[in-house]
Amino acid sequence: YIVNVERNGKIIYTWKGNQRNTHIGLYDLQTKQNEHLYMFERDLRIISCSVNNERTLLAVSFHQYTEEERVSQLLQSVSKYLTLLIEIHPINNVRVLKAVDSCVRVQFLYPLEGRSTMESHLLVVSEDKYIEQFDIHVVAEEEHKVVIQNSGQIPKARVADDLVWAQWDMMEQRLFYIVPKESRSTLKCVQFYPDENSNSILESNLDMSLNDTQLKLVNFGYDYCQDQDVASKSLNLQVFTSKAGGLCVCCSLASDIPDEITYSVYFLHKGYSKTFTVSLERRESHQLKEVAFMNLDYYVAAYLPGQFLHLLNIQHPDLLCYSLFLTGEDARIDMLQNCSTQSPRVSTVLDCCVGSMYAVSISDSALLQFLWNSKQDSERLAALHCALLYFRCTGDLEMQIIWWISKNLSTCHSFDPIQEFIIASLYCRMCPETPNLDKLLPYTSLLDWIGIIRGVTCATDIISLPVLEFQNSKGFWEKLNSNLESVKYAEPHLHYHNNVLRREWRNLSEQYTNWPSTLFISFFCLFANQIEERTTTAYLRNVFENARKVLSHLDTLDSEERLVPLFQEEDYQQQLLMGLMVAQLKDHLMRHLQYVGKKKIDQIVLDYVANLLNLVHRIMKEVWRRYQLHSCILCFDERGSAGEFAVFHVMSRILEAANGMCMPLPPGFHTLHLGLGVRCLPLHTLLHYIDIGVLHLTETCVRKLLKDLDDTEKNEKLKLSIVMRLPEALGLKVRQFWNHPINANLIAQKYVKLLLEKLEKRQCSRPLPERLSVPMEFLPLNYLTNMLAEIENQGGHPYEKRDHVNVRFVEETALKHTMMLLGLKYS
Repeated sequence: YIVNVERNGKIIYTWKGNQRNTHIGLYDLQTKQNEHLYMFERDLRIISCSVNNERTLLAVSFHQYTEEERVSQLLQSVSKYLTLLIEIHPINNVRVLKAVDSCVRVQFLYPLEGRSTMESHLLVVSEDKYIEQFDIHVVAEEEHKVVIQNSGQIPKARVADDLVWAQWDMMEQRLFYIVPKESRSTLKCVQFYPDENSNSILESNLDMSLNDTQLKLVNFGYDYCQDQDVASKSLNLQVFTSKAGGLCVCCSLASDIPDEITYSVYFLHKGYSKTFTVSLERRESHQLKEVAFMNLDYYVAAYLPGQFLHLLNIQHPDLLCYSLFLTGEDARIDMLQNCSTQSPRVSTVLDCCVGSMYAVSISDSALLQFLWNSKQDSERLAALHCALLYFRCTGDLEMQIIWWISKNLSTCHSFDPIQEFIIASLYCRMCPETPNLDKLLPYTSLLDWIGIIRGVTCATDIISLPVLEFQNSKGFWEKLNSNLESVKYAEPHLHYHNNVLRREWRNLSEQYTNWPSTLFISFFCLFANQIEERTTTAYLRNVFENARKVLSHLDTLDSEERLVPLFQEEDYQQQLLMGLMVAQLKDHLMRHLQYVGKKKIDQIVLDYVANLLNLVHRIMKEVWRRYQLHSCILCFDERGSAGEFAVFHVMSRILEAANGMCMPLPPGFHTLHLGLGVRCLPLHTLLHYIDIGVLHLTETCVRKLLKDLDDTEKNEKLKLSIVMRLPEALGLKVRQFWNHPINANLIAQKYVKLLLEKLEKRQCSRPLPERLSVPMEFLPLNYLTNMLAEIENQGGHPYEKRDHVNVRFVEETALKHTMMLLGLKYS
């Protein structure tokens, strides 16, 4: 049987020899080697055992005789329990530490790994509800013999009194214990440091009454007979910590209601608790209704064999949809069928009923299978969140998730899987690099969750925050303190959101949607003058400079040859959004991460926006590869394939996700999307998508469409429909690429309209000029052309950079159009 696990991962175990002798051994998980420590020449029931770091001292607590043996052998005056301190380098003297009728547990403190000292410190925990620390000095004698220096009483000091529960964290050398009060209890923690000092570092009030509870010890050795008796009478409670500064108290009390079980998790680092009540699917009479808790660092697992497995998210416990609740075969752990368990280390569980310890982890392949088979949004969200943030998915796992997303875009009703993928992936990539960045960047696209988990009810209660007392402490306590500070400052409001970005972007884009690139920058100079702020022009230039830096940085992130035809054109609207996002995110981080420095924040923001664009490209690349599309997709002389239609659908959902999050898209996205739309959609659907804003008319795509397609009746209808929908400035630029009477007529009409609008603002005072060289007499046309020429001569030419569009062009176009309608030949 396993009786203890030390800080260095070595396992102390005991077994019975042929002569019923009791042996104590040490197993090294790293080297897979066993070492014999000591042997008692009698059959004993070992209760607790610990060996010091240098393996020179062994502390053992055992049951001397059963009550029946004491009576039969007239040993009433002999103490029931004995605690010994044994010199084992080599085996030599034995010192009696305790000879009492109450159970005692022992645990050596460990210094930093690799550090050897001549002093050992031993914690002794008594069933009489107190904890002592023994300070043991040793000396080295001849032939490397190590003996205890103190010939008399070993010095000791009281560590804790009046406790009803205690837990030892061997990895971090922390002692958690609970002291009961009138209506509530207080959780305390003593931190033992490598320099052999210690201090009480935490105090937290828990809303639970434990006055009548029998003492329960966790991770202080494993007496399987006694622990099972105590478990049925005492509180099932464990404390778990995480690397990110999470501190949870998990507890479960036996329920009086048949077919129902209740357990609570106090998220002390968040300032609230959640109490879960689960309706059991089936209840076997012999089954103990006690939940087993396991620490998986990012998750706390609540497990009831044969019923359910609840993976509770420690870092983001606010929304239930980020915790996995499994039942049936999904919740089955074959090797673990007992409720009486403890987690001596992260991702390990010890079955106290059989004395065996197992490594526990979440299987990525099983998680993917669960994701594919899930029918409820809560399950999909939890599995997706686990895959992205717990596994920090890269490579094949990321590819599998993208493929799942592409196949389930229409099945997720309460969340957008593309948004979740992008935001969670960005969170996962960015946060490990900078402390406290996880409190400032969003990890989900959801603001709340109103869904339910079948068979589970949850009640949330606000609890008081723990009080920390430490100075210059790094690691866990520093992170926990940071988490508590963020709760005090209303943590949800610290996360970046796009409200300001969306408002600023909307103000700029509504008036100037789809302006051509040559006019876009000049507009901003005019816009700056209208606002009458000297700094505005510099600000806008800085916005576009930010976008340029993002695109340049993106090349360093993804040096592979790009399979998808993106990033091949200028898109000033997307560059504007990129630059605005950089500016807004930079302002947000500067308010809360000033100590990091401006240079570091600039780099974080560039990484964030560049990774965002790269993730969109990653989705496109995987879908592109799956459907085996080629890069020359902007050819309009044939219809699109089924694969192209599938990619078009994915791109439409990417666009919808981007609009919802107000995030930029890679330059060329709209061009590729429109090109696929022209190839895959019937004309009426294509035009409807353009009208409602799903498809965006871009200069690159429209120009290619006008130039490459011949003028068949069907193509003329398509071209005319596109040209009629072009924004004014874009239309002025690309219509020249369609050499067709209809297009010439549209250009002439537009030209006349612009000149006549000029006429409203001025009066023609000059004499009419001579007629232009039109070889026909047509009085209405003559009058119109003379008037237009007068406006031109007064400086009202609206197309100054296009010399061929003038009054003569209008005159000739009108005559051609008239002759065509009359069926006459024009020469």
